[in-house]
Amino acid sequence: MNVIEGALAAPNASIAIAIARFNHFINDSLLDGAIDALQRIGQVKDENITVIWVPGAYELPLAVSALADSKQYDAAVALGTVIRGGTAHFEFIAGECSAGLSLVAARTTMPVAFGVLTTESLEQAIERAGAKAGNKGSEAALAALEMFNVLQAIKA
Repeated sequence: MNVIEGALAAPNASIAIAIARFNHFINDSLLDGAIDALQRIGQVKDENITVIWVPGAYELPLAVSALADSKQYDAAVALGTVIRGGTAHFEFIAGECSAGLSLVAARTTMPVAFGVLTTESLEQAIERAGAKAGNKGSEAALAALEMFNVLQAIKA
């Protein structure tokens, strides 16, 4: 029986982080967590990490699609925060962001990690960006590295 599992170390991988400016006070913590995980656990060199800022979560799929099409990156991490409000805006933004990023990954076979918080409140967002519930930016970065290594093993 053959079993393929991805390791977390990928020192030569080129990783792009697309991050939304909207809710930057939360997203900055997600970015810190992602970069820390890439460097400390993934052993990715600083020069192999590119950070791309976009206006909001809705723009993340377009940015990640352009990154994938450039063929300069081995994986992408999408970071952002969408906090539920009193209107249907939350469902539209969160749903389109998630679906768009999934389509990019399937179309290009480049790993795209979903590090976009979709929370009911600001407090939940703070918890998931490094407080009680860990740092989802870090988790997304590790998922990107693992999927990069899984795909490398499949291609081998």
